[in-house]
Amino acid sequence: MKIGLTHTGTEEKHQNYIRWLQSSPGVEVITLSAETQVDDEVFGSLDGIVISGGVDVHPSFYKMQTGYANQPDTFNESRDRFETRLFEFSQAKQIPLLGVCRALQLINCILGGTLIQDIGETANAIHRFDVNDKAHGVSIIPNTLLHTIAGKERLVTNSAHHQAIGRLGSGLKVNCTSDDGLIEGIEWADPLNRVFFLAVQWHPERLFKCGLEDGPLSRNIREYFIKVIEQSKKADL
Repeated sequence: MKIGLTHTGTEEKHQNYIRWLQSSPGVEVITLSAETQVDDEVFGSLDGIVISGGVDVHPSFYKMQTGYANQPDTFNESRDRFETRLFEFSQAKQIPLLGVCRALQLINCILGGTLIQDIGETANAIHRFDVNDKAHGVSIIPNTLLHTIAGKERLVTNSAHHQAIGRLGSGLKVNCTSDDGLIEGIEWADPLNRVFFLAVQWHPERLFKCGLEDGPLSRNIREYFIKVIEQSKKADL
């Protein structure tokens, strides 16, 4: 089973994703980035795709301006374009896709949504990375894919972001919120005849740092994603 994984920006963080995915047997991780020569043939060899976290999406992708609080010193517009193409390919070719943190925000923008450019001092104290990930409670909405995966309505997860979804993108629904009302997860509003898609604002690949690697918001997500890929592969035979 080949899973394409976009490079998060640093090798240490990228390895967290690889270890997390390869905790399930039979997984081969293919690293993808705008800096490598990746064409549709490579994309077409993938059984699943994970778009990782990383630097803020450039505001031009959601029709806003730079100059906001806590913005990065540099953006990576080539990565924004590359991952947009990868998302669109996954939909055209029916490849299961999981999005993490930045990916949730980027995909929301691809689908016409907007971002809160900085969630503000009070919310940043709860959500923004500061030496270590923060941790906070989340509420999972019943009758969603995420609720099916997690099996619970209240859980604790990690947090390392200063932006959040503003206006929701077309075709999406919210499946999870933080206690202060930020959107923490999205999926298809109508999954009929749609390929698997789930995106979360937290980092399941490094919940091991909070001792939660075996919890529903890490292990269950990985195992469900792998199961969907296996079912998709069988259907193609």
